[in-house]
Amino acid sequence: MESSEKIWKTRYNHPSAWEQTFPPLSMVEMVANSAAANPQAVMIDFMGRKTSYGEMLHSIRRVARGLQDMGIEKGDRVGLFLPNVPHYVAAYYGAMMAGATVVNYSPLYTAAELEHQVEDSGTKILFTLSAKALLPTALEVLDNSSLERLVVGCVAEVLPPAKSVLFRLFKRKETVAVPHDPRLTHYADLLRHGEDPVPVAIDPEQDIALLQYTGGTTGRPKGAMLTHQNLTANARQVRLIDPHPEAPDRILAVLPFFHVFANTCVLNRTVLNGGEMVMLPRFDGTQVLAALQRTRATSLPGVPTMYQALLDHPATPNIDFSSLRLCISGGAPLPLEVKQRFEAMTGSKLVEGYGLTESSPVVCSNPYEGLNKSGTVGQPVPGTRVKLVDREDPTRPPPEGEPGELVFSGPQIMKGYWQRPDADEEVFVDGWLRTGDVGLIDEDGYVKIVDRLKDMIAVGGFKVFPSEVEKVLYHHPAVKEALVIGIPDHYRGECPKAFVTLQEGSGIDGAALKDWLNPQLGKHEKVCEVEVRLNLPKTLVGKLSRKELVAEERAKAEAAMRQTGTAG
Repeated sequence: MESSEKIWKTRYNHPSAWEQTFPPLSMVEMVANSAAANPQAVMIDFMGRKTSYGEMLHSIRRVARGLQDMGIEKGDRVGLFLPNVPHYVAAYYGAMMAGATVVNYSPLYTAAELEHQVEDSGTKILFTLSAKALLPTALEVLDNSSLERLVVGCVAEVLPPAKSVLFRLFKRKETVAVPHDPRLTHYADLLRHGEDPVPVAIDPEQDIALLQYTGGTTGRPKGAMLTHQNLTANARQVRLIDPHPEAPDRILAVLPFFHVFANTCVLNRTVLNGGEMVMLPRFDGTQVLAALQRTRATSLPGVPTMYQALLDHPATPNIDFSSLRLCISGGAPLPLEVKQRFEAMTGSKLVEGYGLTESSPVVCSNPYEGLNKSGTVGQPVPGTRVKLVDREDPTRPPPEGEPGELVFSGPQIMKGYWQRPDADEEVFVDGWLRTGDVGLIDEDGYVKIVDRLKDMIAVGGFKVFPSEVEKVLYHHPAVKEALVIGIPDHYRGECPKAFVTLQEGSGIDGAALKDWLNPQLGKHEKVCEVEVRLNLPKTLVGKLSRKELVAEERAKAEAAMRQTGTAG
């Protein structure tokens, strides 16, 4: 049988050759090179205020100098507790220019979550905003952790003048006063230190640019150590799969930068290309459509739930989408119906890709042009190798024709987990990164994700893939979203249970959906229940999430057992 690697090398559908070398390149060199190439080009459009590459490089250098004057040295950790605002870009590259390692923090973190990762990473300085949703949490962590200082910015200082005045007048309820505290520095004051940072020697292949914490679906999140070379190589890999990198490049940056998908596919790739980012602080369908109309954006990376939300938006039929040439979906499986409806509505291509925090993240993508296979995540990006290993023993291949665990190698694969050599031993096999995802590689070298190893449901000794049951559910016209988990069953160990949300106006109930679904499933796949809900749990970037449902059902089962014990 033809090896999977030989297949994609001979049937490669990306515009650049699979064989590529990626010379060492630091993140600092990458942003400086783009600014030097065209300093007047627009880098950021934030609510109508434009910042050029030259202007942003000045801010980056000022942040770097300010951090150095505060005592930040090479290897120190600097945290970003920020939404998509210009402060993020300046602090991200500025910290790296100072020789520091950036640590991303979600603006939705609780104080406990933020404190844990601050302690785990050893973050010294944290950038945030004077927003009611951020500053009180950051102050609580400052008081209760080893964090030394906050740098606090204000959204008004990066808005166009007229909007800045309106923000100060009408958005006061969304901000809080910055207390007088020697541990706090205003962002504007940080920039007054000058723009002559002390040069720091960076080894792109060894020095850590970013500590990116995993989603933590099991146990405490782990910090993936991504080097400068990991990040710049992945940005170059993503650029290489674009057949028209020289075309106008105006990307709608609404995916949160703190997430690794946006960090590479929106921020770093666009900066590498000298393109423009139309930044929005959060996803709001009305604001996204307005920004698309105002700026004539050419690309909109997102997750499936974002595209579904735009399809459902009442203003969508009246929007001119002709400027969009490409949309990239990641973070979760892209339902075929969403892909087809979005492409028909916009005239833009919507392609699905795949990656992990530990791989910076992109490892596979469907080609932007040519053979696009729905239900697959495409072929490996240039310079990336993929193979299947046995699900029980990753040192050997899977049985012929059967799914196996996907493992990858390439220049974008992390250095390892922060202070977790035990976890490194589990995730690396002979230099290959284990993904925990079960997949297949077809005759054209396209990768299909079957399921997560940990999500598989054990039904009477047989393995059931939740995604296969979900796929059938999506064929029902009333089903909008679907998740399947295993719940305790006294006889079979586990039984699949489905949770769905419905399209507006659908009158069907869970019992009727179960009666429709089960005849189409194998004996062990049949669900014990279909529960209709108004909403399903989602991750911070809008990806449907099973873990909350699993915890809920587990708690329900434990309560039932306690009640039975008491009654007995």
